[in-house]
Amino acid sequence: MPLTKVQKEEVISEVKELIENSKMTVIAKYQGLDVKAMQELRREAKSNDTKVKVIKNRLVAQVLGSSDKYKEIDPAILEGMNLFAFNAADEVAAAQVLNKFAKTNQSLEFVGAINSEGKFIEASEVKSLAELPSKDQLLANLINTLNSPINKISSLSASLTSILSGLEAKASN
Repeated sequence: MPLTKVQKEEVISEVKELIENSKMTVIAKYQGLDVKAMQELRREAKSNDTKVKVIKNRLVAQVLGSSDKYKEIDPAILEGMNLFAFNAADEVAAAQVLNKFAKTNQSLEFVGAINSEGKFIEASEVKSLAELPSKDQLLANLINTLNSPINKISSLSASLTSILSGLEAKASN
């Protein structure tokens, strides 16, 4: 059933808001995915604060063409059955969710992404970004690195205590 003019305007408004608020909007082909797989993808994405939407390409093209920020993006990239993943909190979270899902569902294929500055990123670059550690993993690594000297000092002080105790015992004899 075709959308009415009012419904199209509402969709365009929603898409514009999603793209502008997203750190990176990932575009992927989903031809061949069944409804069950799409529901699974949406569940996984939701747990990562990522929104996955299937939107008509011409409506997205209207959004891109109507904004000075995005008008450099060629609407020809929007061919076939595409889904769009948005994440307002993390630059690579949307790409990571789709990449993880694509490992078990070969039908999902990156087309590219639109970053927060309005630049188009090629599919190969999006895949590379998706394979980076997550923000939480990077923070955990940083904390481990910062704690490393403290851990070494505490184990060194424990070793020194046992050496001093041994020397003290020898001196007493």
